[in-house]
Amino acid sequence: MMRLPLVFLRGLIAAMGLVFWPLGSALAQADGARPTAPDATRTAQVPAQVPTQVPAPWSDSTDDKPPPPWRVLGLPQSSLPLTQYKVVTLDGQRVVQVSAVASYASLAHVLPANTQGRRLAWRWRLDEPNLAADLRQKSGDDNPLKVCVSFAMPTSAVPFFERQILRLARSRTGEDLPAATICYVWDSRLEAGTRLDNVYSRRVRLIVLRGPESPLKTWQAEQRDVRADFLRLFGDEASTVPPLLAVLVGADADNTQGRSLGYVGALNLE
Repeated sequence: MMRLPLVFLRGLIAAMGLVFWPLGSALAQADGARPTAPDATRTAQVPAQVPTQVPAPWSDSTDDKPPPPWRVLGLPQSSLPLTQYKVVTLDGQRVVQVSAVASYASLAHVLPANTQGRRLAWRWRLDEPNLAADLRQKSGDDNPLKVCVSFAMPTSAVPFFERQILRLARSRTGEDLPAATICYVWDSRLEAGTRLDNVYSRRVRLIVLRGPESPLKTWQAEQRDVRADFLRLFGDEASTVPPLLAVLVGADADNTQGRSLGYVGALNLE
């Protein structure tokens, strides 16, 4: 039986983003399997609110917590501090503040089943970069700010060796990890337009949208055709675009023991 070193497995899970049980049905359907029923403890964690906009806007928050169904997800069985996500008012708009201090966590929003959105738009700004980060090295695999989308790509489309690693990671964690995720990143080292695979897993592929040339503490507007980006980055494995599973906002600084601060606002999928 294949065994993965713990440090590699943890990096793999962090790379793909820990995706919680509501994705299980979509992933199972994509793989042609019958979805399993969640246990009662996990059922209690699922918010009943259905957002009128997808993903739920930060303005839906009545305090400083991201509104349901947004959820903060850390690594399983980890003592790492969590990246902090707070809804704040900045420049007259409700936005989410993303603060990483030697920490890891993603802020995830599961999408309705069979979501076929194309245009993902948002505004973001980076106030404090992590200058020690280097996405080309495992020791520097931290990001000060990213927006990601996960796809319900069937496991059968994944190359054989990576498919076995993915299945093992799912088995070890008891969680459904997506087979395809695109992260749009703001990086302090790589130039805008750079494309690369995550250093731990090709299940996550990155596009640098803002690099060291972008000014700090300045809002930047983005708009991406996620379907076109999927075919551009995963077209070597799939010729059709699968449904979307989730949208994630994130930052981490656990590998460099550094810190970063940024904001994301006006996130919308159409």
